[in-house]
Amino acid sequence: MGFVSLKDWRARSAGLAQAAARAKALIRPALGLTDADALSVNEIACADPGCPDVETVVLVMRSGEPTRALRIAGSIDGIDAAAASSLAAEEARLRQV
Repeated sequence: MGFVSLKDWRARSAGLAQAAARAKALIRPALGLTDADALSVNEIACADPGCPDVETVVLVMRSGEPTRALRIAGSIDGIDAAAASSLAAEEARLRQV
């Protein structure tokens, strides 16, 4: 494992936080979430075979409903309006089950 300075770690962390905020700004209205609902967007490394190297996990926490985990293959920076729309469609299917 390589050495990572605290300065580099903080810069990466800040970049991910900004990317998460941009993603949430796209996803929240696509899902029609209210102020009572919560949304979490995190980029994770996946070491499982058949799993992308990096994936983005979106947790949708609607008030009074179970939490739903949605996944996007790829980095958090790859979330755009089309990805947000796709997540909304997937979440709508899960809510109907």
